[in-house]
This record gives sequence, C-alpha cells and structure tokens, in this order.
Amino acid sequence: MDVVRFIFGILGNATALFLFLSPIVTFQRIIRKRSTEDFSGVPYNMTMLNCLLSAWYGLPFISPNNLLVSTINGTGAVIEAVYVMIFLIFAPPKMRIRMFGLLMVVISIFSTVALVSLLALHGSHRKLFCGLAATIFSIAMYASPLSIMRLVIKTKSVEYMPFLLSLFVFLCGTSWFIYGLLGRDPFVAVPNGCGSFLGALQLILYAIYRNNKGNEIDANNSARDSSVEMEETKHTNGNGTTNYKDMEQGNDQVHQKIVSQV
Repeated sequence: MDVVRFIFGILGNATALFLFLSPIVTFQRIIRKRSTEDFSGVPYNMTMLNCLLSAWYGLPFISPNNLLVSTINGTGAVIEAVYVMIFLIFAPPKMRIRMFGLLMVVISIFSTVALVSLLALHGSHRKLFCGLAATIFSIAMYASPLSIMRLVIKTKSVEYMPFLLSLFVFLCGTSWFIYGLLGRDPFVAVPNGCGSFLGALQLILYAIYRNNKGNEIDANNSARDSSVEMEETKHTNGNGTTNYKDMEQGNDQVHQKIVSQV
C-alpha cells in the first residue's frame, strides 16, 4: 500500500509541475514586450500562498509521511515567486504597488500560520490548524477555472479552455486525491478530490463542445447586437464614425480576464 501511495505521489508531482510551468508562455510575452499589459498578477500570488501553506503542511514535524507534498509545493512556491518578481519588474507603477501590497499579504498570512503552528500548537492541533489553512487555499486555487467553464457553456465553444490544461488538472487532482485516501489524510484528499471533480467536468464540457464553433443562433444574435451597438456608437460620437478602438479594448479585456484565470 505504501508503494502504491508513493507511485501516486510521484505522478502527482509530475502533473502538478506541468500546471506550475503552464504560464511560461505568458511571461515570455511579458519579458519580450517589457510590459504586463492587462495581465493580472493576482492568480500567481494566490497560487504561491497555496504552495507555501501546502509545503509547510507536508513537513515531517507538521504532517508525517507527506514529504512528497512538500517537494512539489516547495518547487511550485519557487516557480510562482519567479512569476511574481517578473510581474513586479514589468508592471506599471500603480499596479506594481498593488501587487507588492498583495505580496506582503501573502507573506503575512504564511508567516502567521507558520509562527502560530510552531509557537502555540503541538501534535494533532498543529496538524489540524495547518491542514485547514492549506485546504482552504487549495480549494480556492482549483475553483479558479469556474469562470472559464461558465464561458464554455455560454458560448458553446472550448476556444479558451485548452484540452491539455484540463487533462492535467484532472490527473493532478486525481493523483493527490488517491494519495490522500491511501494515507487517510483528509487535508490532502478533500481539496484534491474537488480538483479531480472540477477537472472531470472540464473534460466533459470539452467532449460536448469540442467540435462547436459556437451556437449559430447566438452568433447571429451577436452579429445583430454588434450592428446595433455600432449604430448607437455612431449616434453617440456625433460625427458618423464608429469607435473601433473602444471595441478592440473591450475584446482585449475579456481575453485577458480569461488568460489570468488560467
């Protein structure tokens, strides 16, 4: 049983590493353009907090026999910290201040959990406290793609939900869920069970809508609505010209909202 648990822990490490490395393309673009554009740094700060808390929970003096939890989440925390630093370097001044403030919140929360667990708690109480903290932020991390799933259902298109990302969310959640069950550890099994379930839902949506370009009626309605909006824009401008720049900016904001969730 320990061998099987170890195998699922290794598989969980591999799939989680893929998820942590998936934003590399985004940061290559940020470095190339020397600008964060409309990307959000919030998901990377929150993922770093989740990794820090999970890595802390997996340490032997907190939760025995969970070293594989610490190895991957420690690695993930380093990767996310690099993302956050890159974001801080290339973000505009106002956004840089907000992201630095959020980084201080992340560090404060982790430091508080670590110090309380070390100085005020012992044994099972320490494990319970750290496990609950890690579980809450793990569930929050896995729940982040819900907005993308809602968009898939609304548009009947999987354009913004890559298959490989959905597959690895499912594999990662399932691997750690089984790892937690075999170790009888609810603080590993519960959040990753949620991740496995959400990953499975994403794969089901992908199977349903993979060949769709979007509902034809919705497309016609969108085209008609766009025509109406263009006419209203002409009247609003008062000069008979269409404000294409505002329309492009709106589209960019929608796209960036989706990218930041991933």
